[in-house]
Amino acid sequence: MFRDRTDAGRQLADLLDDHDVTADVVLGIPRGGLPVARPVADALGAPLDVVVASKIGAPNNPELAVGAVASDGSIWRNEELLDRLGVSDEYVERERESEAEAARAKLERYRGTDELPDLTDQRVVVVDDGLATGATTIAALRQVRAAGASHVVLAVPVGSPDAVERLRPEADEVIAIETPPHFSAVGQFYDSFGQVSDEEAMSYLER
Repeated sequence: MFRDRTDAGRQLADLLDDHDVTADVVLGIPRGGLPVARPVADALGAPLDVVVASKIGAPNNPELAVGAVASDGSIWRNEELLDRLGVSDEYVERERESEAEAARAKLERYRGTDELPDLTDQRVVVVDDGLATGATTIAALRQVRAAGASHVVLAVPVGSPDAVERLRPEADEVIAIETPPHFSAVGQFYDSFGQVSDEEAMSYLER
């Protein structure tokens, strides 16, 4: 479907143009969201910046997201999964604090400060390379809302239908090129989907 993240970003920029989307700022979600967000920001004539969130993993299974938290502490909890696994509120709160601190440290590495740019009354487009569960993206969108953005668009090349529907209440508009019914992982829709280092991701901010 996509050659790589840059190709996905170009296709996404075309779709946003079709939807007449405008933006004061584009925020990529590191790390993989930044190569996608760069062509989008260029096409929209908007500066590119970042918003950072970190997932809260389940006890004994850190890859399974039971929630996510942004650098300001904005949180999303997967209540259904938390109940099913019997995860305590104490565990979630403890992980929230440590993951929020990790997100703040990452934001500071990318921006030189642990605060977002001023988003008051700004039209914001948030970009990631795809949605699997959408956990970290929800936390990121909640932080953007809390920062005073006037209009928030989430734009992704591909997402699972469930995740896209889960995200719709979190943004004014959710735009995805594809929402394939047989979705297992974001990477299956890219010819090249290698890991993006922090150094590479930050290079997209410097252009």
